[in-house]
Amino acid sequence: MKKNPKGFMRGPKKDVENPRKFSAFNQLLLVISIFLLVVFIFEHFAKADNKPKKVAISEIAKMVAASEIKIIEVDGLKVFARNKKEELLVANRDSQTSIESTLLDYGATKENLQAIEIKNKSESPWAIVLALLPFIFPILIILLIFWMLSRNMKGGGMQAFSFGQSKARIIDPNDKNQRITFKDVAGVKTAKDDLEEMVEFLKNPKKFLDIGAVIPKGVILMGAPGTGKTMLARAVAGEAGVPFFYLSGSEFIEMFVGVGASRVRDLFAMAKKASPSIIFIDEIDAIGRARGGGTGGGNDEREQTLNQILVEMDGFEKNEKVIVMAATNRPDVLDAALVRPGRFDRRVTLDLPDKKDRKEILEVQSITKPKDETVDLQIIAERTIGFSGADIYSLMNEAAISAARANRKSISQKDILNSIEKVILGPERKNHLMHKKERELTAYHEAGHALVGSILKHSDPVHKVSIISRGNAGGYTMSLPDDERKMHSKNSFLDEIAMTLGGYATEELIYGEITTGPSGDLQSATSRARDMVMRYGMSDLVGPRALETSINKRRNPNEEDDHSQELKALVDREIERIVREQLDIARGIVKDKREILEAITKELLEKENLERAEFETILTRFNIPLKKDLV
Repeated sequence: MKKNPKGFMRGPKKDVENPRKFSAFNQLLLVISIFLLVVFIFEHFAKADNKPKKVAISEIAKMVAASEIKIIEVDGLKVFARNKKEELLVANRDSQTSIESTLLDYGATKENLQAIEIKNKSESPWAIVLALLPFIFPILIILLIFWMLSRNMKGGGMQAFSFGQSKARIIDPNDKNQRITFKDVAGVKTAKDDLEEMVEFLKNPKKFLDIGAVIPKGVILMGAPGTGKTMLARAVAGEAGVPFFYLSGSEFIEMFVGVGASRVRDLFAMAKKASPSIIFIDEIDAIGRARGGGTGGGNDEREQTLNQILVEMDGFEKNEKVIVMAATNRPDVLDAALVRPGRFDRRVTLDLPDKKDRKEILEVQSITKPKDETVDLQIIAERTIGFSGADIYSLMNEAAISAARANRKSISQKDILNSIEKVILGPERKNHLMHKKERELTAYHEAGHALVGSILKHSDPVHKVSIISRGNAGGYTMSLPDDERKMHSKNSFLDEIAMTLGGYATEELIYGEITTGPSGDLQSATSRARDMVMRYGMSDLVGPRALETSINKRRNPNEEDDHSQELKALVDREIERIVREQLDIARGIVKDKREILEAITKELLEKENLERAEFETILTRFNIPLKKDLV
């Protein structure tokens, strides 16, 4: 089995026929034809320059008698003779007598005739064709050019006649190269459990129909990009062994109104003929957005296509045995009629993989990639919190590229760890050379982040500190939780803001001024404080109110603002208060623990990278309790 580009396994693809193959053949044929035409014209003019000289038959007889003729060829009433000077002569003769008698009558002797070669040109059935060839050949060239142009038109404007036909691709259940099952999809165990009954219905619909049960007509897969929605839909079809029709929502839409609706009708007609079957529409929000919402403008073609999907799904009978599956990462924008009971009424959510799932996906990705003994997938799974299946695929691919560039035959743990940072932050900027003062400032800045994060109780442990430039960052501090969590507390948010401002406080303490370095930190801290006040109700002054939908910049511009200016001012003051209080906490830590700050900075300047074990060694030397000891 081969891997899917999104981080899961699948069967090997069939070779795809090159659509340019015929175009290349046509071009070659045209070149050959033009070459032959040039050769023909050249020969024609060459022959024109060597036209035979007209003479009397008596003149040829005299030249025969004088032994000046080499060969004579008779073609009907014409006599062609070539003399020793290689000149071609032509004369007319009497058809009633042979050429020998005619030459003897004009003074040639039998000895003269025996000394030359005389032959009669036989009449060939191709003579007429050869005579007409100079006229036929240009016509054939013109017809060939018109034929080639007509073939190109079939790939463009001629397709107008097939606009209304569905562009869905079909995976045959008997095609073992493309068929995948639940075993080939790593992680997403909960989602697979939710889809088991769909598989059972497709395999044994009578069991459900006999008891009066109606299987959901539509299943919508929701989740972040790269979580495996498409692969899971294919796995359902592979488990059930039924045809799988799949296409993107955008493939319904054309510039002509009504084409999308026609394609929907054609798609559902194909699926019904092949039932039991599965229709899968990827990115359904391209055509399924809410109608009349006041955003995005109107689109008659999109709305007619959506209306036709609604009609087709309502038109199903309980014994149709056709299930429609769709995928989106924006379920909030879908039309209410599309997700009501009776249509896409079954919702399956695909979350980002947890630590166990990430390890399974890493194992799948490692099947075709040789690893050395240093690789520990458990550590990699712990450090890739928030990675989707597609991210893990990209991670392992980057690690393989790194190993190949170093001329090694296997992937090491260092390759994978470096690739994690490359996926998150971007590639290492080796050409970005910092002068001594800038390098020292970066080290102090990152040491401030790491120190504040290590002292605060509710912040995450520091896994790595680096002053190597990656992407837009001059350096970075990587902090990750030891145990994954879905919910965050107010204290954890506050400590996160303080840690984010640790670099700002350190620059202020060491240099007495602020550079442009903390600009990203200030944006992150302000954004987190805003979420606390506006989304999570973590402000005592504002109270437990969700204000984001009405106050933030992403609100509907046509929506009336139902909050007072006083409330907006209060929100601004709360955001400022939270940021200032956490900045004061960060200032206090870097000032009180300056000795530790200097030690971390010194190590960074020497090594450029500090892994968790090296960083915690410094903390232990100054009797700072480690995060794992506080649990």
